[in-house]
Amino acid sequence: MIVKDCILVLNSGSSSLKFAIIEPESGLARLTGLAEKLGKPDALIKYTWHNENAKHRISLSGASHQSAIEFVLRLIGGQEDGMNRITGVGHRVVHGGEAFTASALITPDVLDKIEDCNQLAPLHNPANVQGIKTISDQLPEIPQVAVFDTAFHQSLPQAAYMYALPYELYKQHGVRRYGFHGTSHRFVAEQAAEYLGKDLKETNLITAHLGNGCSATAIRNGQSVDTTMGMTPLEGLVMGTRSGDVDPGLILHLSHTLGYDATKLNRLLNKESGLLGLSGISNDMRTLIEHATDGHQLAALAIDVFCYRLSKAIAGLWVAANPLDALVFTGGIGENASLIRSRVCSQLQYLNIHLNNKNNDQNGFDSLGLISEQHSLPVLVIPTNEELMIARDTQNIIDRSAVHHTDDHP
Repeated sequence: MIVKDCILVLNSGSSSLKFAIIEPESGLARLTGLAEKLGKPDALIKYTWHNENAKHRISLSGASHQSAIEFVLRLIGGQEDGMNRITGVGHRVVHGGEAFTASALITPDVLDKIEDCNQLAPLHNPANVQGIKTISDQLPEIPQVAVFDTAFHQSLPQAAYMYALPYELYKQHGVRRYGFHGTSHRFVAEQAAEYLGKDLKETNLITAHLGNGCSATAIRNGQSVDTTMGMTPLEGLVMGTRSGDVDPGLILHLSHTLGYDATKLNRLLNKESGLLGLSGISNDMRTLIEHATDGHQLAALAIDVFCYRLSKAIAGLWVAANPLDALVFTGGIGENASLIRSRVCSQLQYLNIHLNNKNNDQNGFDSLGLISEQHSLPVLVIPTNEELMIARDTQNIIDRSAVHHTDDHP
């Protein structure tokens, strides 16, 4: 049964919808699920209630984001007093541009500003907006909050976010570095500060969010001061299917010499590169480690490039975060791939990073997340929980809004 003060969290991707019902205070996820391949004949939805062992799997052939959300609402409504237990809806919104430095209660004006950012994230922001509008239509009395991937990085100094391009491109078109995965970096930064027994505002970290998408962030005094992703999530580290940094001249070469148009370039750099492109077999690090162990040379090469580029990025971010209190790994790869952490940290020993092999092999499970030696800079494995961060932001903003409303109407 859903208890009171639950937040419905919606994360609308370009062709997917991740959803959860979360108790912000306890962190308990009452419902978790994913609708994927939306818009295609083989679209489906998978979900699990916390008190059930079974994962439900239902076909949603051709379903849109709107129909997937409507299915989720019917699912919740089928529980005893289910919809009445939802106090708010929190939306992950990929791009907030320069308009949003923090999560925001969704009003018509806020929604207009989110739509103004559609050109900066054309695959994701329109889906986020659709989710907001669907909830407004179905649950008009329920408050909604937007939690932005980019907001945490709005504290970057100008020297870190500007490209060396004509300044007019920034002023007229918003061409600059924005950074992403901000909700994850913020969550693990708070957890790391708590582990270290420090006030977040006095904590310096480098956080590495490693999954199919990857980014690393320098955090000084609790604020993001540099990050590897840029105007789009394509910049920076090697990722599952994204190239990360490449020579801009390469784009010109592929266009002029090989005839690649914008559509083909986009597919190449976002869908066909990274670990998948290098290895030729998979974007999944687990698969690559298995094949590399069996002697697959291109799988081994993909891992080498991934680790080297990550090590180099961490060393570079040291400039922004020094003196460092800890290095933090999170995300699917960051939390579970001991080999990757070992390879990366072995290239950073000159920065006083030395792993405890036993604790690293156990992913920090028996050592409260600490995987480094006692004399080393602390290296932590901290599971991220973006959905919980969204739920807590949503509840906090709704609570503050209620207080302000009471103050305005005694």
